[in-house]
Amino acid sequence: LYLSAQEGILFFYHIKDLQYKMKICADIFQPISSLIFSPDYTVLLLVTDQGTVYTYKPDHSGEAVKLLDTCNSCFLAADFLSLGNKYCVSVTISGEVQVWFLEDGTCLGKLNLDIEVHI
Repeated sequence: LYLSAQEGILFFYHIKDLQYKMKICADIFQPISSLIFSPDYTVLLLVTDQGTVYTYKPDHSGEAVKLLDTCNSCFLAADFLSLGNKYCVSVTISGEVQVWFLEDGTCLGKLNLDIEVHI
């Protein structure tokens, strides 16, 4: 079980029967608004309240890596696109939908919906 705290800490709880062990996986120093696993469960997207998207690879037990950072408008949500874990789609509060290549954070395309988005 992965969960986050208001302080931006990603926790992992290994639960077996009535016992559990807690591990701190990453600290990104920004409140995390959502956690999304890739379809194959190898990558976890962390979206912050400030509009930054990080990737975390549970099998590698490393730090979270900053992938995307907004300048003009905060990311409201992000999710993996289609099968696999190479691409993600994001939407900003201002209504801009973007497709990203996760290997290096390259924006592959965007579409402006011309409306403010709320979740």
